[in-house]
Amino acid sequence: MEFDLTRLKNKIEHEIEIDCEYEIDENLMSSTELMSPLKVILKGKIVRDVLEGFLLDIEVFGTMTLPCSITLKPVSVPLNIHIVGNLDELIEEIDENHKKIENSIDILPIIWENILMEIPMKVTSPDAYSVKAEGDGWKFVTDEKDNKNPALEKLKDLL
Repeated sequence: MEFDLTRLKNKIEHEIEIDCEYEIDENLMSSTELMSPLKVILKGKIVRDVLEGFLLDIEVFGTMTLPCSITLKPVSVPLNIHIVGNLDELIEEIDENHKKIENSIDILPIIWENILMEIPMKVTSPDAYSVKAEGDGWKFVTDEKDNKNPALEKLKDLL
């Protein structure tokens, strides 16, 4: 997703408008838990700042499909990210080996890195708790149950 910066550098234009839909490549998605192709809507702009750099101000919208951590059924999770910053600094944070091209910039690594940070570690479907949570010799344990340790109970008497 490259944008030509020549018109901004030569001060012919004041900003580059970004308003498009983009489907993330499956090669990028293979190392994540995303279950279906991720289509995102990008709205924003690239502007030239007073220090002769470039600022990126973009919003990323979409819906991620992730597996439920209990049933493994697909769960839709909304995606809404607002990215603001200096292009050179954003690219430096993400990829030290990124080629700097004088007249164009690829903002896909910036967008992808921010999407990765928004993927939740655990997603639970609303209907997951209606699933049978016990069986022959096993039961589903959640973090909500209070597990009391008898050794620690004696410490309460001291307080």
